[in-house]
Amino acid sequence: MSRTRIIVVVAIVAAIAAFFLLGGSQWLTLDSLKAARGGLQHAVEANPVGTAAAFVGVYIVVVALSLPGAAIMTLAAGALFGLLEGVALASVASTIGATLAMLAARFVARDWVRKRFPRAVEAVDRGIAKDGAVYLLSLRLAPVFPFFLVNLAMGLTAMPVARYVLVTWAGALPGTIAYTFAGTQLARIARPSDVLSPGLLLAFLGLALVPLLGKWIANGVQRRRAIGKFRRPKRFDANLIVIGAGSGGLVASLVAAQLKAKVVLIERAEMGGDCLNTGCVPSKSLIRAARSVAEIRKSSSFGVTSDEPSVDFAAVMQRLNETIAAIAPNDSVERFQGLGVDVRIGEARLVDPWSVSIDGGEPIRAPEIIIATGAAPVVPPIPGLAETNFATSETLWAKLSAMDRVPERVAVLGAGPIGCELGQALQRLGSQVTIVAMSEQVLEREDKDAADIVAKALEEDGVTLKLGSAVERVEGGELCLASKRVPFDLLIVAVGRKPRLTDFGLDAFAYQSMPHIRFVGDAAGGEQFTHFAGHSGAIAAINALIGRFGKLKYDTLIPRVTYTSPEVASVGLTEAQANEQKREVEVFAYPLAETDRAVIDGVGAGLVKLVAAKGKDRVLGATIVGPNAGDLIVPWILAIKKGVGLKAMQSLIYPYPTMSEAGRAAAGEWRKAHSSARVLRLAERWNAWRRG
Repeated sequence: MSRTRIIVVVAIVAAIAAFFLLGGSQWLTLDSLKAARGGLQHAVEANPVGTAAAFVGVYIVVVALSLPGAAIMTLAAGALFGLLEGVALASVASTIGATLAMLAARFVARDWVRKRFPRAVEAVDRGIAKDGAVYLLSLRLAPVFPFFLVNLAMGLTAMPVARYVLVTWAGALPGTIAYTFAGTQLARIARPSDVLSPGLLLAFLGLALVPLLGKWIANGVQRRRAIGKFRRPKRFDANLIVIGAGSGGLVASLVAAQLKAKVVLIERAEMGGDCLNTGCVPSKSLIRAARSVAEIRKSSSFGVTSDEPSVDFAAVMQRLNETIAAIAPNDSVERFQGLGVDVRIGEARLVDPWSVSIDGGEPIRAPEIIIATGAAPVVPPIPGLAETNFATSETLWAKLSAMDRVPERVAVLGAGPIGCELGQALQRLGSQVTIVAMSEQVLEREDKDAADIVAKALEEDGVTLKLGSAVERVEGGELCLASKRVPFDLLIVAVGRKPRLTDFGLDAFAYQSMPHIRFVGDAAGGEQFTHFAGHSGAIAAINALIGRFGKLKYDTLIPRVTYTSPEVASVGLTEAQANEQKREVEVFAYPLAETDRAVIDGVGAGLVKLVAAKGKDRVLGATIVGPNAGDLIVPWILAIKKGVGLKAMQSLIYPYPTMSEAGRAAAGEWRKAHSSARVLRLAERWNAWRRG
């Protein structure tokens, strides 16, 4: 905590302590108010402006310091100034005091809470941004929620100050009126709680429900307007329609069938989606062939002499296509039909919010629809690019399959996972590859130390990296940079992917306001991973079919792997992300080369890097660089998700010799840093005593 914050906390605590030590709590009682009423009224008559200002000042201090007595102050407003003036003074003073209390809590504690509970704070802030005014108004209207607790709690959120002031004033006004009116009848009140009779309390609680009811009605009206002229069918042909048979759509359909629902799955092209046909499977098959070449070139370091490997590129592509064919039955029409899914091949188009036609035929109706249409490659607006016969991750495989040999010169736009994986693989197979990117590092989302290892590995393989470089135009088979031209025989555009949401009728109505239309996988616009697409498809299907009994939430802890050599796998926070979020963390790294297995296998570069909460046995993130990093990251996913500490991870028995021992060693670095020097000194003395 900063020095300024400490001073503020000390000042607040001192003021509260002084209030109680000087007997302030005895003055803010109903009996004291009744006893002093006569004298106070004379003061008001003698100096109405001065006493009103003094009253407002005291009221502000009472509320700002969360002192007990706000109710008495409001009664005093009615007793001394009458109903109208009393309401005006009390409402202004209470609003100012509440705002000061909120700002003090925000200044002192919000950053501290945000560092320790970032996910919870982010979730609350999203809710506050969307519906914060409604919830605050309901809390202010309900007297069962302590006024001061609401002030302090809102200080921990991102509620805008102006909105907080307005809603606080409006929400507290009915209660202020009630207490001020009661103050005008002060002689009839025996205790403050008499003001809120059971009937009045119920009335306030009912009033507190009005904003929530209004929100519910507004959402209903919004949904009604979105649906507009469409009429919901009285009968349906299926329980669920799924558009898209990639990972998300396949899993959603399978889960729905397992729940004994009638589900219709519609795919316009090939079953399995991008992952099977143009993404994960073909790219990893190409990477495997390229790794074989690299292993042969490296074999001399193990005492095995071999000539420079000869690459039969047509055979490489044949095996790639055979791999797709071997896996395809798992995602086939026949398999899913056998599992109870009604699979249709054709162009799906939404006719209305509940009806989907296939190739313009008779619509199929269902109360729930899942959109799993994947994503499409982003093509940047570079002059001359559209006139170039470039390839994307979708069109690359057809181009390569038509080639007898690997393209001589390859330019790759983008240094993300796709660009780095394809660039390294083609370089190893015989191309001369240049990767051009505007980012200053490869794998921009990953830890910088990890990205630097990959960049060095790419350059050692012969890849030319042009980072921090913008392409001004494409002309004559060359990328034109600011000070250089990059010639190519094959240009691969890999700068990102965007959700595929056009060309099937979705834009005909305001689908964002229709909760029965759900998006999964890449179509949802979030993390674009096959494993997350499957997860989101399962959750969406369950929520669609039985969500009325309680909705499941998507898991936000999503691992990612880039299949370069070495692989990069990460989960949770990176060091840079922790710094951006201003979280207090400790970072522990261990080089993979220090493990015996790395020495045996000739692995020189790699690391395990752990991000831990400062001073606590809690893992916040892990990054692994090395062979099979995607497999090695799994235990750390469990550690973060289930709260398994570094002490426990270090104490496990790891098989020897394995790369996983680097994880234990990294956890051991944490344990050494947190060893008690005092305990070690005592142990030293004990052992010395035992030696005599």
